[in-house]
Amino acid sequence: EVFLPEETRAAAPVDFLQELPSYQSVLRRRAAAGGTQDRRANPQGSAEPRAAEGWGPQQEAGELAARPVREYPLNIAEKRRLRDSQQTDIKYLSGWNQWKRTSSKSWKKVLKDIKELSSYLELWRHDIHNIEGKFGTGIQSYFSFLRFLVLLNFLIFILMFSFVTLPTVISKYGIFNSSFVKISPKSTESQCTSYTPSGNKGLVYFYTYLKDLLTGTGFLEVTSLFYGYYTIDTAWFSIVGYNLPLAYLLTTFAYLALSLLWIIKRSVSGFKQNLVHDEDQFQSYCNKVFAGWDFCITDLNAAQLKHRSLQYELQTDLEEERLKRKIADRTMKEKLRIYSLRIFLNVIVLAVLSGCFYSIYRATVFSQENSSNVSSADFQANLLVQYLPSIVITLANFIAPHIFSILIRFEDYSPAFEIRLTLMRCVFVRLANIVVLLFSLWSQIHCATDKCKACGYNYELYPCWESAVGQEMYKLLIFDFMIILAVILFMDFPRKLLVTHCSWKLVQWCGLQEFGISDNVLEIIYGQTICWIGTFFSPLLPAIATIKYFIIFYIKKISLIHTRKPPGRPIRASSSNFFFLVVLLIGLILAFIPLGISIAHISSSKACGPFRNFNTSWAVVPYTILGFPTGLQKVLNGIASEAFAVPFFMVVCLIMFYFIALAGAHKRVVEQLREQLVMVSK
Repeated sequence: EVFLPEETRAAAPVDFLQELPSYQSVLRRRAAAGGTQDRRANPQGSAEPRAAEGWGPQQEAGELAARPVREYPLNIAEKRRLRDSQQTDIKYLSGWNQWKRTSSKSWKKVLKDIKELSSYLELWRHDIHNIEGKFGTGIQSYFSFLRFLVLLNFLIFILMFSFVTLPTVISKYGIFNSSFVKISPKSTESQCTSYTPSGNKGLVYFYTYLKDLLTGTGFLEVTSLFYGYYTIDTAWFSIVGYNLPLAYLLTTFAYLALSLLWIIKRSVSGFKQNLVHDEDQFQSYCNKVFAGWDFCITDLNAAQLKHRSLQYELQTDLEEERLKRKIADRTMKEKLRIYSLRIFLNVIVLAVLSGCFYSIYRATVFSQENSSNVSSADFQANLLVQYLPSIVITLANFIAPHIFSILIRFEDYSPAFEIRLTLMRCVFVRLANIVVLLFSLWSQIHCATDKCKACGYNYELYPCWESAVGQEMYKLLIFDFMIILAVILFMDFPRKLLVTHCSWKLVQWCGLQEFGISDNVLEIIYGQTICWIGTFFSPLLPAIATIKYFIIFYIKKISLIHTRKPPGRPIRASSSNFFFLVVLLIGLILAFIPLGISIAHISSSKACGPFRNFNTSWAVVPYTILGFPTGLQKVLNGIASEAFAVPFFMVVCLIMFYFIALAGAHKRVVEQLREQLVMVSK
């Protein structure tokens, strides 16, 4: 055979390439799609395709079509010979095998066409591709993340509207011969069931409607936007009963579970890419030099920016190496000095956080106690009191990150760690501010005085406390949107005009504001956390969030193209996507805490909402279980008992230890493959 020496020489590297995780992942994807049945069938690499040339009629169609020709590690001439050989061998197949092969290829083609067609229907596909081409994958990852939140909120809205709002509206208006049952709370004090929403009566001025629209009070308070509207216990459609309290609670669990699973699914791919990029420093240099270019870039300015970015990354790596050497050479005296300085600076950080939290607490208490005392005719004062907590939270979110960015310069960390620590502090400030606001509200709702004993909550100040919490979340979401608009209209556009038409050195030195990817992501994660918490108290809040993010996409796109410049230090798209999802997951986990306390701990309002007849919202679950057959009750009680929980916990621990061991073994295999790759390159 003429090609024998070439095959012999090519066997070793091909064998090594087929051991790489990337190649094996391709095989796994083909196997999942039904395109392969012989994963890693032949360890001799190039001998496998050449053996295919000698296949005859005894081979099955599935074996002939084990892999597409383009996936074989061969040159073009050999691939053509392999393709001709496969086409010749088809003639020797039986009619059944030929039909299976033809139908399989046709089905794959149909699926491929459907996938391509669905990609054209993807939201903002063209816009995001244009942004990727002009500004690189780092900024594109932000807009893709924004699209993900639009779709997520839209699905949450569909859930809440389909299972909560729609049955209530249909049964209240008697559509499709429907009716409803409304049971008055029993053994409850009369003052607990008294609730008169602050609706507008008589002659109403225009600014009153505007105030109601901004604060969620007045005419909005009695609509399906808030919790207090859903006072039905059972909706009847012909002979079918619909348990609205149970549906309300289960739908809440469903949208939280949907968010959790979708975020985890999207973060898995980013986590894998992070593991791949977590290589030693030598490979990091090689990747930046030989594989660091973003071939999606078509704009000249973006190309120059990418050049500067790669230069900055190499300088950063060298700076980190210098800092590592400096840290290794530190004396005991220098270590004591730097650690003492860091402790002192962290005390300042804690003091700033404490000041922010106390200011939010005092503003919330003042707003709740005085919102009803301010005359409704004084529009500006009333609106200021209503929005006082939102204003204080926004100021804290603006001032605290600037203080953190100044303090971090004196802590002597590496540049990469400085960015991560500052971002985590900013994330903590934004998300903790929401928790402090809710804690301030709970301290007013769940008081320990005599006036709260009759109903279990402060019925005088909050006859329907769930709607009051929903109004606060509504105001936070609206105010956050107004701040984003105001910054672009009253700061970015005037700055753009000054830089364009003013030749002063100070103005030109300031230049355009950079499009900070991390800051913009923290803005929308903050708003999404508000939406997750507020959906239980305001079921239609996801619809408002969907519209908000839809508008923000176009606002941010216009701002990026016309009023801001790309960041001089962009981050890689794979690592940024993973970081965005991790922070979003933190916000979701944080949302579980106030929702869990509200559902299981605080007494539900007796004057409004679907849980009027229960002590807490969670009490509807055991009440519903009591209506099940005795056998099913025993099974559910057994699952909830310690006799099931302890063995289940032990099994979960064993499974977790198994996967930890498996991950360690995979990590060692990856390290060995990297060493082999270095040897092959030599």
